[in-house]
Amino acid sequence: MRQIVLDTETTGLEVTQGHRIIEIGCVELVDRRITGSTYQTYINPDREIDQAAEKVHGITTSYLEDKPRFAEISGALIDYLEGAELIIHNADFDAGFLDAELKLIRPDFPGIGSICSVLDTLALARQLHPGQRCSLDALCKRYEIDNSSRVLHGAMLDSQILAEVYLVMTGGQTSLLPELDSGSLSTAKNNNQSLAGVQTKTKVIYPDQNELDAHNEWIKKLEQDSDEEPLWR
Repeated sequence: MRQIVLDTETTGLEVTQGHRIIEIGCVELVDRRITGSTYQTYINPDREIDQAAEKVHGITTSYLEDKPRFAEISGALIDYLEGAELIIHNADFDAGFLDAELKLIRPDFPGIGSICSVLDTLALARQLHPGQRCSLDALCKRYEIDNSSRVLHGAMLDSQILAEVYLVMTGGQTSLLPELDSGSLSTAKNNNQSLAGVQTKTKVIYPDQNELDAHNEWIKKLEQDSDEEPLWR
């Protein structure tokens, strides 16, 4: 299974106001493994970047003057994405910008969903953690993923971080205990409730020899009562 974790940076927030993509970053996963294959490019948007957007990603209009236009990179981008499942945090935003750019080249283009499927990790995170913050930074904190290098947003950096978040978030149960945020812990302390048993990691308790012997005797009994060879042997 081939998946592409994708992020974009743009000149502003609203595609309906003519804002454009200025950076695309992609990280490839195959069978839930990061392969090392990536795709990254900066793009000349032929327009000014909003000051608010520049403060978020740090990319300036002057830096993009010698970069290719979207039409020049669109073929390579489609070749890289086609047939994969896109993993995007807040997919409506990035997919909306990709669709707008591709339709400027091909007005009849049916949408990015016509060449690949799309998984929105923001929607997934909200299902897994209802009522909690689900920004990329919040998920990094929740899953203990280092994002200290994320001083500014960047499409390539954010794709790399999101790839790690996605793999942890969809990798199964990470704790046998319910989530306790700092507020819950604070409330428990204020109420003088015992915090015994609250753990951040699952504790593994290994059986002693007496328990192993008792287990083996039970297995033997099951084998004697069964007409077929048990799978566990």
